[in-house]
Amino acid sequence: MNDSPGWATPGSSPSDGDRQGPPADRPGDDGGAQQPARPTGDPKWSAEQPPPGQWSSPGATPPADAPQPPAQPAGGWGAQPGTPYGGRQAYPGGPGQWSRPAAAKPGVIPLRPLGLGEILDGSVATMRTHWRSVVPITLVVATVIQVISVVVQKFMLSDLPLSSTEDMTAEEAIDTLGSSLAVSVVNQFIQVLGTIVVTAMLTMIFSRAILGQHSSVSTAWREARPQLLRLIGLTLLLALGIILLGAVLVLPGALAGNIGLAVVGFVAWLPLIIWLGIRFSLASPALMLEKSTVIKAFARSSKLVRGSWWRIFGITLLTGLIAFMVALMVVAPFQMIGIFAVGGGMDALEDGSAQTAWGPLIFSGIGLIIAQTIIMPIQSGVTVLLYVDQRIRREGLDLELARAAGIENYGTTGG
Repeated sequence: MNDSPGWATPGSSPSDGDRQGPPADRPGDDGGAQQPARPTGDPKWSAEQPPPGQWSSPGATPPADAPQPPAQPAGGWGAQPGTPYGGRQAYPGGPGQWSRPAAAKPGVIPLRPLGLGEILDGSVATMRTHWRSVVPITLVVATVIQVISVVVQKFMLSDLPLSSTEDMTAEEAIDTLGSSLAVSVVNQFIQVLGTIVVTAMLTMIFSRAILGQHSSVSTAWREARPQLLRLIGLTLLLALGIILLGAVLVLPGALAGNIGLAVVGFVAWLPLIIWLGIRFSLASPALMLEKSTVIKAFARSSKLVRGSWWRIFGITLLTGLIAFMVALMVVAPFQMIGIFAVGGGMDALEDGSAQTAWGPLIFSGIGLIIAQTIIMPIQSGVTVLLYVDQRIRREGLDLELARAAGIENYGTTGG
């Protein structure tokens, strides 16, 4: 088996013969003494070997004369089910202590399977370290999104009646509902397009930040542009699938006037949306970083998520909750200022004029621009790092990343 740095084969492991002792010519635990070389052509290790290591239970103190355990092979073996850290052995950190193997960290994350804190920290660290590239992208896109949203909301809702719901006629209620839905659809469409552009460019920046490399806005755009249309197609295809699924499950009951059947269909539709969203959540970074097609990106995401759905769901949900709390803390003060300082206060809220007045719209838009500038890099970074983490766990991507970062012999000499 070739255990040189490169793409690790999932499920690969050292041969039984290699497990009998440490590899030839590799320093042992005796301060750097070389183990006897393996005779050429001999399928077995030399008979002159140190006594076998006697591993004590965690917390126990070994005898003073107890031999030190031999070093474990540190080759870049692929992940095996049931082994910690993606198939890599835990190394003893001292009497009664166990720790992870040392991992190189050329950029914002260590090159090993990541924990939740490391994924979140990597996202924030990239935004903080590479802010000259990250902030302009998110700020410009968020500003464009909110300017269009404010204009659309102002002119599409300005003609609606301001009377209370009880005083509306049936025709006015239908017009109000239709206009509100139209504004929501337009805003969501603009939001999706902006998010696609941000995701494409930030994926390139994060991929370089992992290697400790900087990327300018122009470089990120140049690298992301060839895949941008495919990313749009991937997003629209996923949205279309969710809509069609909802139509199949909910629409029959609604058309038949059977409210119970429609509710049952919606209850079945909601968990399916969540399941599909997580299953294909890694399709975007797979598309951008592997330069693949839309269908292959969906397949790659499905393969990488398999067996880790609940973990990815939990991290994604937590990231969403963090983003919601940040947006709430940033936007709420601006909304209050817009309504009570320049928007007419409680009277405007009661008669509905606050939702179309320039003051509340502009101040709310400013708050959303600031919130999205903070939130979008964190959410995009978590998605990219989840993709990298899954590939490290399943495919030994850390070895390839180390080679790309210029770290020689990583994974073959214990480094």
